[in-house]
Amino acid sequence: MSLTVKKFLAGPLGTNCYLAVNDDTKEAVIIDPAGLPERLAECVEHEGIQLQAVLLTHAHFDHIMGIDAVITKYGRMPVYVQQEDLRMLEDASLNMSGEYGRPYSFSEGQGVPDGQMLSLAGFEFKVIHTPGHTPGGACFYVEAEEVLFSGDTLFQQSVGRTDFPGGNAAELVRSVREKLFILPENTHVYPGHMGTTAIGREKEYNPFV
Repeated sequence: MSLTVKKFLAGPLGTNCYLAVNDDTKEAVIIDPAGLPERLAECVEHEGIQLQAVLLTHAHFDHIMGIDAVITKYGRMPVYVQQEDLRMLEDASLNMSGEYGRPYSFSEGQGVPDGQMLSLAGFEFKVIHTPGHTPGGACFYVEAEEVLFSGDTLFQQSVGRTDFPGGNAAELVRSVREKLFILPENTHVYPGHMGTTAIGREKEYNPFV
């Protein structure tokens, strides 16, 4: 059994939206559906992918505005977000969607705590609470596949911005150092923006931490 990660740019800011696909069963989860781009929908249909859940690394507008489109097209499925961002998901003024177009909120998210293991598509996704970009920022770690979905916590030689409401620069740096840099150095990192990287590479070259 192996995990394939497929990346699609979605939403108003070109957010990295990922499909994490079980190659054997074609079950998958979708991470940060900022929209439902045509390429993603074509991939799901062409490969016979069965979506099981939505995972949100945080609840800013540019990571959530495609949730309803996903559910409308593929049926109801759980939408998981770290519990500290549940209120932001439900409030358009907190997730800032109104400032960038139309107000958007989603009221049926399931809040999950730090350390929770989510058994989805044949894999175990560990919730790692990494506050700093938002109070409920989180990364999803699949240890068996050496894969981390880092959202806007950790980027390629950068980190998420902390000047939005609820952001905290010191907290973000602490999250990266104490929760992500302890992972194996060959862990593949799939961030919310920019290109992929690895934990070892960021420990060596990231100037922010």
